[in-house]
Amino acid sequence: MPAALASPARDAPFDHVADIYDAVFTNSLIGRAQRDSVWEELDRCFHPGQRILELNCGTGVDALHLAERGVEVLACDVAPRMIQVAHERLSSRGGSSRVDFRVLATEEIAVLAEEGPFDGVFSNFGGLNCVPDLSSVARDLAKLLTPRASALLCMAGPRVAWEIIWYLGKGNPRKALRRFKRGGTVVRLAEGVTVEVRYPSVGAMARLFAPEFRLLRIKGIGVTVPPSYLEPLAQRFPRVLETLMGVDRLLSRVPVFRTLADHLVLEFQRVE
Repeated sequence: MPAALASPARDAPFDHVADIYDAVFTNSLIGRAQRDSVWEELDRCFHPGQRILELNCGTGVDALHLAERGVEVLACDVAPRMIQVAHERLSSRGGSSRVDFRVLATEEIAVLAEEGPFDGVFSNFGGLNCVPDLSSVARDLAKLLTPRASALLCMAGPRVAWEIIWYLGKGNPRKALRRFKRGGTVVRLAEGVTVEVRYPSVGAMARLFAPEFRLLRIKGIGVTVPPSYLEPLAQRFPRVLETLMGVDRLLSRVPVFRTLADHLVLEFQRVE
């Protein structure tokens, strides 16, 4: 189903940042460092010849990475402008029959039932943090995936060491502890544009996705690499960032440390 025939357009806050997303994050030093760490898990989980579903695909960077490795991807996002930018990126690379971009909300993926089953599912950089009912998403995904399929979900973490230390140091405890707020918080994307974001713990995610899925692995993305809003520091001290990237690789799977990261990659498996 082409994007023009996908679910009707709705209020999509991320449309307001679609044109700057790649400049602000994708092409930044911190953004590349964090995405490379996620891609290590993508490349381990998904293999040429498989067909996977991507949720909250944004500007299509991850879908094209997988397609270049021989993986077929049905990539969905609720924001029409994000999908338009993704199509532009695809065209600039000569196109690919392995990628199908759709305007489709995560809450509506049940409409893909006749197009399954998929060999896996992936969502990157906190798209699922903006979805209020993840248990319903888990049930819908279970109907779309093959038994033992991988669900690789990169979520914004609930406790971020960098964020706590940085904002407490600047005398802003409200921002330092914003992810602790029960029920989530409101994040400003642009002037007059906000989105509700929730930060479930690893335990909460395991419960939300049970019994259809079981949690296999946890990896921290950005344990010592700072959040993207500290990009100016990374630009000033690139060698320090390189050192932090090395430490990040060492701590990314260490219990306690990994759960203090900017993002968490949770690898679930569809229960037979």
